[in-house]
Amino acid sequence: MLQVMILSLLAGLATLLGGISVLVLGRPTEKSLAIFLGLAVGIMLGVVTLDLVPSAYTYGTIFTALYGFTFGMMLLFLIGQFLELVSPTAPTQRNMRYLLNMGYLIAFGIALHDLPEGIAIAVGYAAQEHLGWLIALAIGLHNIPEGMATAAPLRMGGMRPFAIIIVIGLVSLFTPLGTMLGLYIVSISPEKISFLLALAGGAMSYIVLFKLIPEARQRHPNYARLGAAVGFAIILFLSIFHG
Repeated sequence: MLQVMILSLLAGLATLLGGISVLVLGRPTEKSLAIFLGLAVGIMLGVVTLDLVPSAYTYGTIFTALYGFTFGMMLLFLIGQFLELVSPTAPTQRNMRYLLNMGYLIAFGIALHDLPEGIAIAVGYAAQEHLGWLIALAIGLHNIPEGMATAAPLRMGGMRPFAIIIVIGLVSLFTPLGTMLGLYIVSISPEKISFLLALAGGAMSYIVLFKLIPEARQRHPNYARLGAAVGFAIILFLSIFHG
């Protein structure tokens, strides 16, 4: 249990690492951001297709896997719709208050979907130890650009660096919080492992298809493809190695 909590904490703290990098180095280039996002795409797709979905089928039935996967995608879709409802309409002039609000909303959104990601780490670890490592790696990598996305508008909005670190640090704790919740669910109902694995797969697939891929392609499509190919190759190699 201690090992999986440390993994989850490190994955969550990757958000803080991304935020600090913006404070220290300034705004990342479009190419470097595209590579980071693409890398997260490849790793998360690899984890979903090579480990999460097959493991969900192994531990349950094809119906459980499909149901859990669909539920995971719907959960993240509903969270996204909720965030769009509470987001203010962008004014014609992006003043400091608007930038601060945008930073807070990004932080809120990241915190919300870090919970199911933390659950994914716990469930993956409960199913197979190496799967927990792979999921934590995927989540940690895609948390880095999310930390950048949170820190940039907060800094441009005039927030002090120390306050930004506090905000992003709090957000980073939602991943281990989700892992604690996932460990509790697995402990009281081990038969839910198949459903939760598929749910994690659906949630991660939604993030990849509707968030990461469009954002990465917008930054720089060729560098995004390169990052995705490298990320998928990493997970393929690790899966073969552990297989």
